[in-house]
Amino acid sequence: MAKEIKAIVKIQISAGKANPAPPVGPALAQHGLNIAEFCQKFNDATRDQMGFTIPAEVTIYKDRTYTFKLKTPPASELIKKTIGIEKGSGQPNKKMVGKINQAQLKEVAKKKLADLNTKDLDQAAKIIAGTAKNMGVEVIK
Repeated sequence: MAKEIKAIVKIQISAGKANPAPPVGPALAQHGLNIAEFCQKFNDATRDQMGFTIPAEVTIYKDRTYTFKLKTPPASELIKKTIGIEKGSGQPNKKMVGKINQAQLKEVAKKKLADLNTKDLDQAAKIIAGTAKNMGVEVIK
């Protein structure tokens, strides 16, 4: 018989840098989890992705056990890393902060494909292009 789920918590933590301080501690402590154990497991699982913020979905069961599923980093972070910018534009339609070509879009789309609502790489590239445009990054055809 499957365990009964108490809660599902979605959090974003820097890879390899989870600690009991906010946002991790308060989000998970209210459900009675061992925060130090979670932080250790999360840091071990994300050590190879340092520099990214990793979304995680923590499923907490009634018996205070848990499982967590890691997602891919947000598309905006992948775009920033790919084209080498610090942050997106404050005025995306007026002030452009960088350029991204189709090959780079497809590279980001491949990494993000598992978390997108499509299985087609070309459609995924269009989704990533929309994110890039909203960040003030010019998409080169």
